[in-house]
Amino acid sequence: MTFAEEEFNWLLKEEVHAVLKQLQDILKEASRRFSMPTPGMESQLKQENFILGSSTMDQVKGVLTLQGEALTQADINLKVAKSSQVLHFQFRDDKQWKLQQIQDARNHVNQALQLLSSRDESYHFKTGAEVNKLMDAVMLQLTRARNRLTTPATMTLSELATSGLMKMFTPPMPGDVMVNFYINLSKLCLTVYQLHVLQPNTTKNFKPAGSSVLHNPGAMFELNNNRFEVSHVHKVECVVPWLNDTLVFFTISLQLCQQLKDKVGSFPGGDTKQDLGPDSPKSSY
Repeated sequence: MTFAEEEFNWLLKEEVHAVLKQLQDILKEASRRFSMPTPGMESQLKQENFILGSSTMDQVKGVLTLQGEALTQADINLKVAKSSQVLHFQFRDDKQWKLQQIQDARNHVNQALQLLSSRDESYHFKTGAEVNKLMDAVMLQLTRARNRLTTPATMTLSELATSGLMKMFTPPMPGDVMVNFYINLSKLCLTVYQLHVLQPNTTKNFKPAGSSVLHNPGAMFELNNNRFEVSHVHKVECVVPWLNDTLVFFTISLQLCQQLKDKVGSFPGGDTKQDLGPDSPKSSY
């Protein structure tokens, strides 16, 4: 056996497991940040209040209460354009809004952890290709987790107008106001749209807006035979520190996976080297 082969065998037997352990430790920390409660213990999950507003723009102020993946309370003040009237809305006591992005990201982290735990320290990797296959599967889950936090869902204005979110407030939202909540990177974002009805005899060329994360003033849509135009858009946001932590953990984990793949590939034929023994595993993820 050449020195290179001995070194490669050591890599498969020792170093790979050291990296897997490191990855598990980091992703357990990420999973802990999402901190899902056990059934019946929801009340023990920490509630965090976030104040969303801007010192330069006081049209919208919001206080949002986040408990894990759920917004359990939203308290919104909106200063109506062209008048000094202030509208106040909050979630009904029996309502909370699940942030699907956080739920999905957490699920992807847990799937990555399951992949890693399926290869404990007693498992012997026979080939570099097998290591790469595991790293690719883990990296796919981590990339999906990160993408869920960095890429909010796009919606049309009519989808937003008919979403369950509009039915969660007391007093009920008036027909000329819509809101949306989403995560963008490590920020919790609140967008408030003020609308006006386009009169049937308007000379404006009606063109319904497509799907978007954030719609601009002038965007139009149709709902229940009425045509609306967005007159004002207010967006306020606030950093959620633990979401920032999880994004850092994803970056570090992806780098570790790539470094291990690079190390495996640095050996002649390391990324394709097959073990021809009868016990060579045929694993799939």
